[in-house]
Amino acid sequence: MGMLLSGRGLITSLIFFLLKFSTAVDIPLSVQQVPTITKQSKVQVAFPFDEYFQIECEAKGNPEPTFSWHKDDKPFDLSDPRIIVSNNSGTFRIPNEGHISHFQGRYRCFASNKLGVAMSEEIEFIVPNVPKFPKEKIDPLEVEEGDPIVLPCNPPKGLPPLHIYWMNIELEHIEQDERVYMSQKGDLYFANVEEKDSRNDYCCFAAFPRLRTIVQKMPMKLTVNSLKHANDSSSSTEIGSKANSIKQRKPRLLLPPPESGSESSVTILKGDTLLLECFAEGLPTPQVDWNKIGGDLPKGRETKENYGKTLKIENVSYQDKGNYRCTANNFLGSATHDFHVIVEEPPRWTKKPQSGVYSTGSSGILLCEAEGEPEPTIKWRVNGFPMERNPFSGDVISPREISFTNVQPNHTAVYQCEASNVHGTILANANIDVVDVRPLIQTADEEDYATVVGYSAFLHCEFFASPEAIVSWQKVEEAKPLEGRRYHIHENGTLQINETTEEDAGSYSCWVENAKGKTAVTANLDIRNATKLRVSPKNPRVPRSHTLELHCESKCDSHLKHSLKLSWSKDGEAFEINGTEDGRIIIDGANLTISNVTVEDQGIYSCSAHTALDSIADMTQVTVLDVPDPPENLHLSERQNRSVRLTWEAGDDHNSNISEYIVEFEGNKEEPGRWEELTRVQGKETTVMLSLAPYVRYQFRVIAENEVGRSQPSRPSDHHETPPAAPDKNPQNIRVQASQPKEMIIKWEPLKPMEQNGPGLEYRVTWKPQGAPVEWEEETVTNHTLRVMTPAVYAPYDVQVQAINHLGSGPEPQAVVLYSGEDYPDTAPVIHGVDVINSTLVKVSWSAIPKERVHGHLKGYQVNWWKTKSLLDGRTHPKEVNILRFSGQRNYGMVPSLDAFSEFHLTVLAYNSKGAGPESEPYIFQTPEGVPEQPTFLKVIKVDKDTATLSWGLPEKLNGNLTGYLLQYQIINDTYEIGELNDINITTPSKPSWRLSNLNATTKYKFYLRACTSKGCGKPVTEESSTLGEGKYAGLYDDISTQGWFIGLMCAIALLTLILLTVCFVKRNKGGKYSVKEKEDLHPDPEVQSVKDETFGEYSDSDEKPLKGSVRSLNRVMQPTESADSLVEYGEGDHGLFNEDGSFIGAYAGSKEKGSVESNGSSTATFPLRA
Repeated sequence: MGMLLSGRGLITSLIFFLLKFSTAVDIPLSVQQVPTITKQSKVQVAFPFDEYFQIECEAKGNPEPTFSWHKDDKPFDLSDPRIIVSNNSGTFRIPNEGHISHFQGRYRCFASNKLGVAMSEEIEFIVPNVPKFPKEKIDPLEVEEGDPIVLPCNPPKGLPPLHIYWMNIELEHIEQDERVYMSQKGDLYFANVEEKDSRNDYCCFAAFPRLRTIVQKMPMKLTVNSLKHANDSSSSTEIGSKANSIKQRKPRLLLPPPESGSESSVTILKGDTLLLECFAEGLPTPQVDWNKIGGDLPKGRETKENYGKTLKIENVSYQDKGNYRCTANNFLGSATHDFHVIVEEPPRWTKKPQSGVYSTGSSGILLCEAEGEPEPTIKWRVNGFPMERNPFSGDVISPREISFTNVQPNHTAVYQCEASNVHGTILANANIDVVDVRPLIQTADEEDYATVVGYSAFLHCEFFASPEAIVSWQKVEEAKPLEGRRYHIHENGTLQINETTEEDAGSYSCWVENAKGKTAVTANLDIRNATKLRVSPKNPRVPRSHTLELHCESKCDSHLKHSLKLSWSKDGEAFEINGTEDGRIIIDGANLTISNVTVEDQGIYSCSAHTALDSIADMTQVTVLDVPDPPENLHLSERQNRSVRLTWEAGDDHNSNISEYIVEFEGNKEEPGRWEELTRVQGKETTVMLSLAPYVRYQFRVIAENEVGRSQPSRPSDHHETPPAAPDKNPQNIRVQASQPKEMIIKWEPLKPMEQNGPGLEYRVTWKPQGAPVEWEEETVTNHTLRVMTPAVYAPYDVQVQAINHLGSGPEPQAVVLYSGEDYPDTAPVIHGVDVINSTLVKVSWSAIPKERVHGHLKGYQVNWWKTKSLLDGRTHPKEVNILRFSGQRNYGMVPSLDAFSEFHLTVLAYNSKGAGPESEPYIFQTPEGVPEQPTFLKVIKVDKDTATLSWGLPEKLNGNLTGYLLQYQIINDTYEIGELNDINITTPSKPSWRLSNLNATTKYKFYLRACTSKGCGKPVTEESSTLGEGKYAGLYDDISTQGWFIGLMCAIALLTLILLTVCFVKRNKGGKYSVKEKEDLHPDPEVQSVKDETFGEYSDSDEKPLKGSVRSLNRVMQPTESADSLVEYGEGDHGLFNEDGSFIGAYAGSKEKGSVESNGSSTATFPLRA
């Protein structure tokens, strides 16, 4: 036995040794070789709607093959004029011109040259007939109700597949159910007919989809007679007897047909679908069951269809053979049928003969083995002829192999192996080419290759050689074979260089050598930089509904940029090029943007970069954060009067740890349904002991919070009710409100519902004079206010408020001091005197009233004053009272912003929270003269080349006796240069105009005019104008005071003309080419003086001197002639002036000039008021 095994091993080794000498590679067509069929038709069907039918056969070989055909194992003449033969191949066409049934048959193609003959498998050409039902007369069928019936179809033969349908004339399908069934052959079976089965249009339709044809059988008529409608002349007894003749019966099989007996055989091919059908007639309708005798039905591949009448097994295997039984049952009995299933198989190769290339003197072997059921028979052919006619001596032939030794060039041939059984035939060609040539390298010389650093490089050197050749590679500049673990030469000659570096770049030579010679080619290798990739941000955590932006930063070799392509994927599934259809995910090259992020967007995102030579990917884990799910399963335990333990289970935190839980409660009797926060618990805890208030029916819920936000509230817990108790606290914010003297309205903040602790809440109020050794007075109320009348005005009282309910009193209350209602002061201060500080400011002093005469809390003193007359003209002034309040306990005050040179009356009174007391006796005082206000206007009414006449209006307030005017002027230009300032003192205050002479022609001047009293001069009003040039008439306007003809003319013209001339006058005399603001910025008033260094409180009459005719700096500012009166220093009460009714009448203004003069000549600054 051991020797036998050794012998088998030796034979196997020999076979592998022999096979080693043959190569199953394609032979270049430049080398002589036997024909090889490269293309052939399969089964060809001549469909009637095709233009032609092509039967293909193509082959290669050297010399070029010629083609011939056999039809039904007989030579077929390709010269038939009804066919069209293709050039250089065996393919031919059969035009669809009728009479093509002559060409139906089995074809085989032969391709031959001087070295051998290759043959194709058989090609069947089918010319199908148009299927038709035979013309026949179908007799009507008449059956009694309950009987079985079969309606035959007998469809015509045609090209499969065949589909059969039963329909009526309206093309409505006949309904099938447990009682009605269509067999695989198309017959329609009724297990028992019913009256509703009667119809005259049962039609069988046969459809042949490959032929695009449907044919119809003539309609059949079926009449079902119901015994319930027997002859009316019969007695009722006879009718009942006939009805009872429809007897129930046990099942009887109609399929398989009764003539087949109780068992039958079914042959099925492996891999096909097995269909077994059983149908039984009977009443009631039988039910069909299936089982396999001695085994189980194949799970997963078996189904029962058509109400169990058909057993379907898909993809049949040899394990499915055996006996299957169908059983038809009703309550009267059963019927069975056994199917003996035989599984067979067409031939299939297990060892297919392989073509080979041999060199002279070598040996070879051809193997041919096939499986099938029944077992296939093997036949050998050589060049298309049976092996018995084999011309090669020395071949060793057996049914499954052919071996040959010491082959010679004339041994070249095509061997065919054919395996057949009843289910088909398979054919294999094996080429035996005996060739002796020098190696032929098929890869082009100087081929260029490229790879990236770290990748493998493959340099090709495909060759054909017989006898066997040796391949070697070397670098051109090194001239020695490559060696080392990084280099590997494949059998097809390809050089593989692993883990390439930049030093591997260069030129390589491939050498192929056998006994007939050697050949070489050169290959060039270029090494590129590897592509790099980085996705950012890494592992982002994104809240739900936010926007996520991912960036894919890539860097590749400059030679590969044109081929670089980026793609995105999530969890291994690639995105579309531009993102999703809804636009929520947008891909813009290297950027991926997800709007309105959802939980489904969580996952691993990968960016891949692909170039012509390499690919790389980087990924990032996206975590979507969301608010937690609500806590669940709230449970109350450890229930006490003032506490309870609440426990819950945490919900899903959605990737963000829960930071804390918020415990809320509902139990406010006044606001049911309102939830309030009770406490907070750290996120790692899921239980808390809750402190509770008495007399509350609690219900709790929990909210979880993480970095994203808060969860929805949990479901409420069970209720927990605490018993009532006495109050734990007393009211807060006890205060008094009084509108009448001796009245005390005591108020406090009432206890909240959660603080009441029980029913019957009331407040016990007690009071007594502060510090008095008397009993407390007491009153209990239900609201939060109490009115008490006291014997004294503004007297202090100790007051207590205590909360009580039906279960007791709150804690001992703390007393607070409250005062009873105030009354008005009942005496007036005495004015000591009024000191005049300057023309607009006085200081008033008075004596404070006694504390007991205040009758309340002294808030301060109020000064009232009003102007009685002007000292300038002696006119009396209507009484307009001004009010100024000074807060606190004081005895003097400063009264500002008075009119100069006027007489005033002044009174002082005290006031408290109730109001003001009586006024003092009026005190009379006078203010001295001050400087005038600026003139109301200044106009240039006439100009000439060297003169200008100016006119002006009186100041609105003279503030004293007017002594004259100060007129100043200077040259100005449209530059920053100015001329000397000239002064003219006008001592005739009644004269409203002045004529200046000795002016420069064609020169622009600026004029300043101030009104003066004995106290000095006031603010200036300004105007600008230019003189005329030589020879120009300047007498457009004359001095109104000296030109009588002009006065007469003005009196004579109409009112409308006067208005027009006045407008022209104003426009003509409007000076300057630029705005007032711009002019003043460029040429500020030289007399305006700074008050930055002044301090309030220094009040004195002005010492200002008349201006001299000299050049002065424009940055100089004039000292104000009267100190600005202000409430800042003196008023500490209500900051402002008041009318008699106490209303505010405005701030007080003083003179504070800056380095510019307004166009109307006035400049005032409002002083702030301060305590």
